[in-house]
Amino acid sequence: MPALRDTIPGASFPRNLGVRTVRLELTEDLPMLQLSSGQWSSLYNIFSFGLISMLACTVYTLVGQSRVLTKYRTALVMSSMVTFIAGYHYFRIFNSFNEASKDGAVTIGTQQGAFNEAYRYVDWILTVPLLLAEVVAVLALAKEISRSMMGRLVPASAAMIILGYPGEISNSNSTKVLFGILSTLPFIYILYVLFVELGKSLDRQPEGVAATIGRLRLLLIATWGVYPISYLIPILVKNPSASQMASLFTDRQIGYTVADVLAKCVFGLTIFKIARLKSAAEGMADSH
Repeated sequence: MPALRDTIPGASFPRNLGVRTVRLELTEDLPMLQLSSGQWSSLYNIFSFGLISMLACTVYTLVGQSRVLTKYRTALVMSSMVTFIAGYHYFRIFNSFNEASKDGAVTIGTQQGAFNEAYRYVDWILTVPLLLAEVVAVLALAKEISRSMMGRLVPASAAMIILGYPGEISNSNSTKVLFGILSTLPFIYILYVLFVELGKSLDRQPEGVAATIGRLRLLLIATWGVYPISYLIPILVKNPSASQMASLFTDRQIGYTVADVLAKCVFGLTIFKIARLKSAAEGMADSH
């Protein structure tokens, strides 16, 4: 049987071509960012911080359920689910970062062995609707109002995350901007529901709850506002150098992680505070 190089006129193949040689060539072609030791250790530590923060809040909200009335425990269960899901995905992000790293360089992309940005979006598609459901559950609104709000908030939050992902993984700035604008539309609608529709029910809440809900909504805006800023970081610098790309990647990951801790842990602790205030207003002893 003739060799492959003899069957194609003019073709030239190395005599010792093997699987190992092909794998080396593919690996060398993968896009990589060379991080400084400070950048690499900062990402390693921030991912670790995100992981332990989510796990700690999960334990706290689970243990604290006995300190609120039964009807508010659903909100705390949702809060625990949010931080547990996020904790799992931070474990995956942490491992993905380690596996994609070699001598301070991090492989970037969607191929096997690259840093997997999709873990964040899988996390968000699950946790963002739950975050909004927490707010509705802790207020214990009438069933018709709760169903109406959930029927609008959950699809809008899912659309916001789904529309953001194509821009996140795209290398085209115009694509990033397009999907950034599209994902902003459901975000604006969510804010409308929270501030206008939800605001109508606050007058009927116990003393202190309305003010706390007001701060909760501001917290949501502040933390969710970090996400689009982090999302747009890659296009803030035109034709970035290799060192600038490494800095942009580092800044984006730190921004996402800090926003996650605020939006999930601090948000969940505020939900717990509201549940405690409402339980006390309805006769539950403060020492319970």
